[in-house]
Amino acid sequence: MKGKIGLEEHFSHPDTVGDSQEYFVAEKWDEMKKRLVDVGDIRLRLMDQYGMEMMIISLNAPAIQAICDVSKATEIARRANDLLAEHVSKRADRFRGFAALPLQDPDAAALEARRCIADLGFVGALINGFSQVGDEETVVYLDDARYKGFWAEFANLNRPFYLHPRDPIASWARIYDGHPWLLGSAWAFGVETATHALRLMGSGLFDRHPDLQIIVGHHGEGLPFLIWRVDHRVATAPRGIQIKKTFQECFHRNFYITTSGSFRTQALINSISEIGSDRVLFSTDYPFEEVGDAATWFDAATIAENDREKIGRLNAVRLFGLPA
Repeated sequence: MKGKIGLEEHFSHPDTVGDSQEYFVAEKWDEMKKRLVDVGDIRLRLMDQYGMEMMIISLNAPAIQAICDVSKATEIARRANDLLAEHVSKRADRFRGFAALPLQDPDAAALEARRCIADLGFVGALINGFSQVGDEETVVYLDDARYKGFWAEFANLNRPFYLHPRDPIASWARIYDGHPWLLGSAWAFGVETATHALRLMGSGLFDRHPDLQIIVGHHGEGLPFLIWRVDHRVATAPRGIQIKKTFQECFHRNFYITTSGSFRTQALINSISEIGSDRVLFSTDYPFEEVGDAATWFDAATIAENDREKIGRLNAVRLFGLPA
């Protein structure tokens, strides 16, 4: 197999790098900050050492989605995308980019998506969950009716959309009171993102845009394990839901999942069993996870070699139109 391709791999703009500090212990922050702003030296050395051919790079979280001021969110998204395009242009053989989008303004987000894909050569978009619009308490998920025009425009671009985690806002996180260890990537990220993905499925988004492709990380945020039960219970008590496809059909036809930050062979086997090896993609979650940990595990995972090749590289080549 040629080198692996990873697609949940983060960088930071100077205006957003501080958003990631809480996810590292204090003594590691200086090194991790260095890795976040670097898109050349440290990153390439690790890629070469562990057999990664390419990274598709995205802005750190929550970044744009947590900027309540609409004009500021739009400005910083554009600046971050321009900086990423500059980085990618220096090593286009090793890097591609995901657009950051100011979804506080759906029209501005659609325009920025088109600019990034048509003009900057980005291969899709990565969004950090819900957006806060106008003030910190106004939370808007992507199934909201205001996004119908955005989704129509984005679907026309024929590029994947990566739904990345973020924590719930403090006033919505009472279940975690007294247990701060449950926040972030240990638990809350997965719950938040899986719920957001189910909201998209239940909204009829994929009835309207049957070819739209969504990516979720961390072995599908638990969805491969639970999607059957969602369908089973909704069929029993639909509570007004009206969609043409089942949740399983949406998951199998409109979603890809990655191995980012979840280096467990049993979970990988379950993901393959549920969604198929054609819809699983290798990722590391750099620099929040070590490239070496991800690559060493994946290269030795007890799966079929043709599945390893598809998950490690070929699925990404096909999905993003990368050089074979």
